Amino acid sequence: MAEDLQDHEGEPLERIAIVGMACRVPGAADVGAFWRNLLGGVESLHQADGGPDAPEGYVPATGKLDGVEEFDAEFFGIPPREAELMDPQHRLFLEQCQAALDDANYGSGRPGERAGVFGGCGFNAYMLLNLAPHYSRGQLLSEYPAALLHGNDKDYLTTRVAYRLGLTGPAVTVQTACSSSLVAVAQACQSLLDYQSDFALAGGVSVKLPQDWGYVYEAGGIQSADGHCRPFDADASGTVFGSGVGVVALKRLSDALEHGDRIHAVILGTGVNNDGAARAGYTAPSVDGQAEAIAAAYREAEVSPLTVGYVEAHGTGTAVGDPIEIAALDTVFGAEGATPDSVLIGSVKSNIGHLNAASGVIGLVKSVLAVREGQLPPSLHYHRRNPRVAEKSAFAVNDRLRAWPEQDGPRRAAVSSFGVGGTNVHLVLEQPPAEETSERHARRHQVLTVSARTAPALEQARAELLGVLAEAGPGDLPDIAHTLQLGRRRHPLRLSAVGATPEQAAAALAAAPARQAAEGSPVAFLFPGQGSQFRGMAADLLATEPRFASVVRECVEILNPLLGVDLLELLATPAPPGTPDPLTDTALAQPALFTVEYALAQWWRGIGVEPSAMLGHSIGEWVAACLAGVFELPDALRLVAARGRLMAGLPSGAMLAVELSEAQAAALEGPELSLAAVNAPDRCVLSGTHEAIAAAEARLAADGRSTQRLHTSHAFHSAMLDPIVEQFAELVAQVPRKEPRIPFLSNVTGTWIGAADATDPRYWARQARGAVRFADGLAALVTGERPALLEVGPGRSLGRLVAQTAGPGVAVAQAMPHAKEEIPSDAVLLAAAGRLWEAGVALDWTAFAAEEERRPTGLPGYPFQRRRHWVEPPAEVFGALPAAPAADPADAAAPAPERERPDAGDDAPAMDRTTRMVHVLWQEMLGVSEVSLDDNLFMLGGDSLLATKLVSRAQKLFDTEIPLDQFLDDPTVSRMAALVGGATDVTDPQDPHKAVDQ
Repeated sequence: MAEDLQDHEGEPLERIAIVGMACRVPGAADVGAFWRNLLGGVESLHQADGGPDAPEGYVPATGKLDGVEEFDAEFFGIPPREAELMDPQHRLFLEQCQAALDDANYGSGRPGERAGVFGGCGFNAYMLLNLAPHYSRGQLLSEYPAALLHGNDKDYLTTRVAYRLGLTGPAVTVQTACSSSLVAVAQACQSLLDYQSDFALAGGVSVKLPQDWGYVYEAGGIQSADGHCRPFDADASGTVFGSGVGVVALKRLSDALEHGDRIHAVILGTGVNNDGAARAGYTAPSVDGQAEAIAAAYREAEVSPLTVGYVEAHGTGTAVGDPIEIAALDTVFGAEGATPDSVLIGSVKSNIGHLNAASGVIGLVKSVLAVREGQLPPSLHYHRRNPRVAEKSAFAVNDRLRAWPEQDGPRRAAVSSFGVGGTNVHLVLEQPPAEETSERHARRHQVLTVSARTAPALEQARAELLGVLAEAGPGDLPDIAHTLQLGRRRHPLRLSAVGATPEQAAAALAAAPARQAAEGSPVAFLFPGQGSQFRGMAADLLATEPRFASVVRECVEILNPLLGVDLLELLATPAPPGTPDPLTDTALAQPALFTVEYALAQWWRGIGVEPSAMLGHSIGEWVAACLAGVFELPDALRLVAARGRLMAGLPSGAMLAVELSEAQAAALEGPELSLAAVNAPDRCVLSGTHEAIAAAEARLAADGRSTQRLHTSHAFHSAMLDPIVEQFAELVAQVPRKEPRIPFLSNVTGTWIGAADATDPRYWARQARGAVRFADGLAALVTGERPALLEVGPGRSLGRLVAQTAGPGVAVAQAMPHAKEEIPSDAVLLAAAGRLWEAGVALDWTAFAAEEERRPTGLPGYPFQRRRHWVEPPAEVFGALPAAPAADPADAAAPAPERERPDAGDDAPAMDRTTRMVHVLWQEMLGVSEVSLDDNLFMLGGDSLLATKLVSRAQKLFDTEIPLDQFLDDPTVSRMAALVGGATDVTDPQDPHKAVDQ
């Protein structure tokens, strides 16, 4: 900031940052379109046909605002009838307040932050012309207090915004006629400086009705003779009134800088007063009054008027008012020594007409854009100076587009607005502070989050974001992701996407499915057991996630002396091709897996994801117990290391996954063969000696049963562990144990663990020996309130079991890739964050972004889905003039939000024959009716055994070869159908899919 921005004691003055803007004006639906029109010198006044009965002197000009009859009532939770009875000014102001919040990237605000709203509106012609004539006296008396009063009286303009948007600071309606909106900005600034507000919305709205009517010119009146507004021109004859709305979002500059907000401009000072009685009449302006308000603004700003390069004037284009305004400015600027024609001046009214209560804030928006961009748009229709303006005035009309004049110091502008009745306001602003250009740290991948209240709005938001990504540069993605995560409110319909570049993010975004969130959904952690670990499994996360790396190092410092190896190296460096993986050694596998899962859980807790419950599989239950506080971390690490070491010292054994029920699997048990795990209703694991496992495998194969050997060195959870049970119980007894603070489920019982078991050393010995009752635990976990499930560890083995036990409808997220998945771990981690957010889990995005240097950026705001909410005036109100067109019958009732997945099973008739047959095959084998063509088999609860079985059945069905490895690259219905190709001859006479062709 410049040196003159100091108070009298040398301390920096507090300033006000403009961090968001929104507007709708004639010819422009948003700020971007408005700025393009200004740069192009576009006049956006509408030619209004007066019809054959137009009176003498009728001028067919108006500033028409498109879509005044429409409103997204559903977004704000307003019933259609209530919306229909609301003053359209209230509706427009409410929408633009939301748009300004989006432009300010305000999201849901910060805890304890007081957000205020200040605004004003014009005369409510809708109530007078459209609503009241329909009512009898009795109806008015019955409906007036609520439906009509609250939706139409000016008093409720801002309080409705505070209620609908959840703003808890002052909500103040400001009414000073034409200067209302700029006075509202000044009042908001004062509220911020007085710490009554921490954030504020300010602006105004005016809707002139009927919109399609011009006006009758009267000589000497305020309205233009020819339908054009010519500020400061010799031929100026008045203004043209119109409709519009504008809102700015404000913060204290110090807060905006601290929070890294996107700053459009800085307000240095404001001056507000009234002319009092020192004027010719109530409606007459006063040079002295205006000059005092102008001078007051520079006193507050503590800058010289000579540092201002441009003034956005009130500039109504009246023959008397314009010269008075110039004279007031000259009084202040001349006293500072301003030379003739040294300051440029203009008025946006030459482009869009006089927007009454909204005019001041729209002039402010124009000026903010000018100082921010360093360009001065032309003030239209100026040819020669108004003869009543002093020849040596310091002000020259900016009649063409030009770059900001060269000057010392930052670009500064001023804005004036003067209301009928004498309330004057002048505001001084400055270009935003320069942004730092140093290289910034950001994650390799970014997660984009998009939400909306309805399916059409979500698709529009997706399309608009895809447009942004198409224009984005390589370094823009972190800022885009940051803005979406923190700068937008959360809505029920959601989707997310992850990418390392804008192109990758766009591809993922285009394919992302929409999901319905259950706001505030709980989340349960699932911790996988031995067999999912692999060397280098933490490499990506150690490099990209400092919080995760810190916890891993904490664990490794304790474990390394116990293991005799550098565990960090094994976690951080993948195994060279063709070499054995040392983490297959049980003595290393269990502490390595515990370390990664514990660090990963702490990472999630660090971004606000606290588990409501936990379920671990074998060694995974130890992670749950440690997080629940049963064991302190150092004790848990030593016991896990001892557990692995004791098991590694036993004779080797084998384990076999089988597609059997618990009863069927238990029937195979013997002295050398144990039931080791019940993972799903028809998914069990047998464990025992090599000979016993081989015999069981052969017997099941003879019966046509599918089996799969597990890659383990020992027969875990079998009788082969009996020799170490007592020894391990003694080790557990030597450390402190406490009651769990977070609920978790027992592998031994399949139910919620109690304090007695959790603190019993013998329980933890039984937990290593007995069968893992994972299916029972999972069923208990999803009974009643169904939490989102997060697999906190490598692979998706547990997630595959969820659909088989819990059925569809449970959100499952995978936090790390499987050893054979060639996907960066950080990308999988962020995709899990997005998936939980889609389910409604509350993430702390501020904590998530704490280790990155990202800034908010400009993105499209919420895509309102406006529908017509309008009461037409009775025909007799306007005589023969045509009424507005009737509502489209299609708008009579808004369609219900889409809840079904777009390509669920009931869409099957749209598929080709081959795809349909594959689809039915999947439904039968998964036992799930809703299967999308692009759903991943493993995320639906399938596993490699099921994948093999699916391929085998499909090969028989279509009499064709399907390469298993190619299918596993993308295990979806679409992929399988593509691999089948044109083979559609069904050869299986027992095929249940014949109905497909009937």
